[in-house]
Amino acid sequence: MKKLGFLSFGHWSTQNGSAVKNASDVLLQSIDLAVAAEELGLDGAYFRVHHFARQLASPFPLLAAVGARTSTIEIGTGVIDMRYENPLYMVEDSGAADLIAGGRLQLGISRGSPEQVIDGWRHFGYGPDKEAGEDEAAFARRHAEIYLAHLEGKGFAEPNPQPMFPNPPGLLRLEPHASGLRDRIWWGAASNATAEWAAQLGMNLQSSTLKVDETGEPFHVQQAKQIRAYRAAWKAAGHTRQPRVSVSRSIFGIVNDQDRMYFGQGGKESDSIGIIHDTRAVFGRGYADEPDRLIEQLKADEAIAEADTLLLTVPNTLGVDYNAHVIGTILTHVAPGLGWR
Repeated sequence: MKKLGFLSFGHWSTQNGSAVKNASDVLLQSIDLAVAAEELGLDGAYFRVHHFARQLASPFPLLAAVGARTSTIEIGTGVIDMRYENPLYMVEDSGAADLIAGGRLQLGISRGSPEQVIDGWRHFGYGPDKEAGEDEAAFARRHAEIYLAHLEGKGFAEPNPQPMFPNPPGLLRLEPHASGLRDRIWWGAASNATAEWAAQLGMNLQSSTLKVDETGEPFHVQQAKQIRAYRAAWKAAGHTRQPRVSVSRSIFGIVNDQDRMYFGQGGKESDSIGIIHDTRAVFGRGYADEPDRLIEQLKADEAIAEADTLLLTVPNTLGVDYNAHVIGTILTHVAPGLGWR
């Protein structure tokens, strides 16, 4: 058995063929797709977060709205760039969204991906501590550690002796507090070292469709090794609960002429190489084929086999109905053949 979710990049475009023309469209359709996915029996609805782009940006209003419209599906991000976040305000926002959703948030956080603007986080008022020799990656991890510490719900702030409203005894914590959310934070790791760091801090692991090329091996092999290194570090850290691990894939089952028109041309059947943050990275292949052949191809993906959660990247600009069809095809024609359902 494997948990299955969708991952939407939340694009909008005015180009012909796009069913998502503006920011209002993408927000409302994201909610509708989560509702449709829950009705189909999918386990999770996840959303990418990108600033200065025609994509989803501020996640918590969307997550809260999805939480209010659904009842069982997990609701998450993949990922929130911690360089842009006020960690304490994020504790409040995520706590409120989790309470609205009844404890269903699964938040992916990380350093983030290449940006639309140069050093975009500085426009938000944040940046590395240059005096301490901090780089962008360390700066993101510092914000993450502050966020995690305050999610615990321990009091730390001295109360006003003459408050407007009565205070509970002792130091005050941030409110609203969402019990259990600390165990539902995921780190998006591109390298083995950051995966091991995430394990030490007790975060779940999100590993997406790119990874630092550390060995020259195929993407899925490197990603599977990253997952094993993460689990070994988790065990060594002595955590008592079982960690969760997700991978993301573009997977399309071709069952009709519309599928064939969109995805029947091929072109992504192998890994590709790129440069991310001045580092060589390997990008995983996509999958698009008739269900029987798709099942055989997916059986050979070592990282999917290692993970307990698989996020299906969806082409959100093609609209809610078509993406519900994409999800339903995987659930009906592919997942049972792989033992995921």
